[in-house]
Amino acid sequence: MTVVSRLDWATADELIAKCGLQPGGPVQKYIDQRVIDLSLPYVPMVTGALAASANTHSEIGSGEIVYDTPYARYLYYGVVVTDEDGRTWVNAGEHKPVVTDRPLQYDTSAHPQAGAFWADRMKADHMNDLIREVQAFVNRK
Repeated sequence: MTVVSRLDWATADELIAKCGLQPGGPVQKYIDQRVIDLSLPYVPMVTGALAASANTHSEIGSGEIVYDTPYARYLYYGVVVTDEDGRTWVNAGEHKPVVTDRPLQYDTSAHPQAGAFWADRMKADHMNDLIREVQAFVNRK
């Protein structure tokens, strides 16, 4: 007597999609939004435009968070930039920017953790939390 057994396995792509792990899939979208949310207390805030720009300029699911304001880079790196005359506010193209070694002073009244390198500091503080949250999101089914 002969017994024949056949196992049909899903392809790797099918298994990845079933878990929501495909590029741009639900897991990546969840991660992107959680990174924005967890970073918020670290983002400098006066008007809210910088913080809001993460939602309006990022393609959620792309794996890239974009803060897009004219001053985003300046605030992220946290050093005073002047022109060659020492002025700190210069219209675009008016003078060559000069990066100083003076750290910026951030208004922390709205976000007490606000400061330079906000995404890096958020990751240092919350990476393990984010990993646990993502695992729970994947396991939700």
